[in-house]
Amino acid sequence: MPTLRFHAIKETFNRVPVPVNEPDRRSDIFGKNVFNETAMRQYLTKDSFKSVMDAIENGSKIERHIADHISTGMKEWAIAKGATHYTHWFQPLTGATAEKHDAFFETMENGQAIEKFGGGQLVQQEPDASSFPNGGIRNTFEARGYTAWDPTSPAFIYGTTLCIPTVFVSYTGEALDYKTPLLRALQVVDVAATAVAKYFDKNVVKVNATLGWEQEYFLVDSALALSRPDISLAGRTLLGHSSAKGQQLDDHYFGSIPARVLNFMRHLETECMLLGIPVKTRHNEVAPNQFELAPIFEETNLAVDHNSLLMDLMHKIADKHNFKVLFHEKPFANVNGSGKHNNWSLATNTGVNLLGPGSTPMKNLQFLTFFINTLKAVNEHEELIRASIASASNDHRLGANEAPPAIISAFIGSQLTEVLDELEKVTSGKLSPQEKTDLKLNVVGKIPEILLDNTDRNRTSPFAFTGNKFEFRAVGSTANCANPMTVLNAIVARQLIDFKEEVDALIKDKKMKKDDAIFNVLKEYIKDSKRIRFEGDGYGEAWEKEAKKRGLSNHKTTPQALKAKVSKKTIALFEGLGIMSKVEQEARYEIEMEDYTKRIQIEGRILGDIARNHVIPTAIQYQNVLIENVQGLKNIYGADFKKLAGEQMQLIEQISEHIAKINKGITDMINARKKANKIEDAEKSAIAYCDDVKPYFEIIRYHCDKLELLVDDEIWPLTKYRELLFTK
Repeated sequence: MPTLRFHAIKETFNRVPVPVNEPDRRSDIFGKNVFNETAMRQYLTKDSFKSVMDAIENGSKIERHIADHISTGMKEWAIAKGATHYTHWFQPLTGATAEKHDAFFETMENGQAIEKFGGGQLVQQEPDASSFPNGGIRNTFEARGYTAWDPTSPAFIYGTTLCIPTVFVSYTGEALDYKTPLLRALQVVDVAATAVAKYFDKNVVKVNATLGWEQEYFLVDSALALSRPDISLAGRTLLGHSSAKGQQLDDHYFGSIPARVLNFMRHLETECMLLGIPVKTRHNEVAPNQFELAPIFEETNLAVDHNSLLMDLMHKIADKHNFKVLFHEKPFANVNGSGKHNNWSLATNTGVNLLGPGSTPMKNLQFLTFFINTLKAVNEHEELIRASIASASNDHRLGANEAPPAIISAFIGSQLTEVLDELEKVTSGKLSPQEKTDLKLNVVGKIPEILLDNTDRNRTSPFAFTGNKFEFRAVGSTANCANPMTVLNAIVARQLIDFKEEVDALIKDKKMKKDDAIFNVLKEYIKDSKRIRFEGDGYGEAWEKEAKKRGLSNHKTTPQALKAKVSKKTIALFEGLGIMSKVEQEARYEIEMEDYTKRIQIEGRILGDIARNHVIPTAIQYQNVLIENVQGLKNIYGADFKKLAGEQMQLIEQISEHIAKINKGITDMINARKKANKIEDAEKSAIAYCDDVKPYFEIIRYHCDKLELLVDDEIWPLTKYRELLFTK
């Protein structure tokens, strides 16, 4: 009887590309389903429009009576677009988005009905705060929480629902989402960066942190995915032997995109255009069936919302094309995993990229100021940066194939390294006319060449400068960008605040000129940040030893890495900047530790189920076939059967050994899990799952994968790597 695996494979042969209706020009439909500036001008009164724009540009408060006018205009626009419901769309600490749909429909006393949506419904709603991860902030009997409208991220229509981006906080005001701390961090870095930018241009009144994420993902035929319990429930393969052909030939990277996949991409991009997500790039990634898409840079808050929306959209569109999207950082062993590179920079209201080298000495001094301060921030908070990208799934990826290692370092390229080395040699104190000339002509004057992309790309670096931005490569593909972006913007803000205080003190106390004071502080920062700079191979054992000498952390597991989130240093950082209270930080730490434990627990249960209920019975079935064969040979050839059945008997023994070791591994894993489950402390429980439970995964997998090579292919129940990765 054919297995589910063969039914699934047969089903893939009947797949045909789903027709996709594309516009002649993408620009014609861009933002059509977004309540953007164009839509607001059409549907809002002049005062309402001005109020929203002031909130977006200056953080001004929107008065309730104005909110009533805005909600009316928003409702009319949405209904004209076919919307029947509205929802507060938010990002709780589950890692997914959340929404509760309410109809515009309201009944009246006379039995009639109207479409209603008021300012109160726009500004605030009350979801159950105890039913989302809260780290003990809210008890079940203290369920009230609030979602509050974020006017800086425009409302949009998704299907027939008006989605209003919101923050999510508890009844007592603690943040229970990713967006709230991010908005606070963005506000702090805006103020700090603006103050420093005014050294160079008094016209700067606002600085926006910008983000351009690159989303990597795998596509697997939906029938094949459903035939694998591990993919369906854990988002990755917990066992499976490598295909004979993987990515060795590098033939998939930037190759011709398969027709079915291209149709999925075209459909996705059309929907993205309607929702104002500025996707621009698509291509095959390194591993088979791995792909990437990337948008144009946006303001960070909007970019984070767009990435969260995109991931949800990808699942829905993939289903229509009979695909399953895998965002897991390492869904397949021994091929490249998936990341979400976060390209970060700072841009002024005057249109200047503060991390872009300029054409004049003064512009380059500005560039060096923000460039060196960023390096200093990373140096001071490398453990917190590592913690910001820690997860059970990303642990599989860091340090494997082209993913960066768990050691946080910054790559800046040979040219910028030479520039910083030369700057370090310049005499301290007030610069002489000759030194100023040397600085301008011989050192700073070299920077414009960076605009020609003369920085190399180091794929093993977790934090690399790539010409006019820093690329945070260590972020995992499942991550919400808000987590690492909150940390990065917070530490840069803290560093810029400290920098300005030092510069101002030199100007005031030592009567230094502004440029001299800036340079003297930067020179010391160059020395301080040497520890974090590394230009070599991040995979090498030599770097691990060197990093240890430099005092850099190397937290290879999530329970190790997350501890930095509740260190005295981190708590003081976020409290001092007003981004998160100690209570909020400790709650998030507990949530992330519990999330780690639950994910490993679920994977252990899935692996035990597959091994005992799929692999072992199949191995025994094949073993019985071999035994019958040996008995048949004995009946025919008598005592001479051993010469003819030697290989079969050896196979029978090998299968028995693997079955025994699988069974023992599962029993030992269950016992370790039972002990870990009795631990009430979230941190200690996570450590127990990491150190005592998870190691059995590889033991069990090893013997299951060996059986895959021994057992008859026709009866093997699980879809194999060669089918998952190469069936189109």
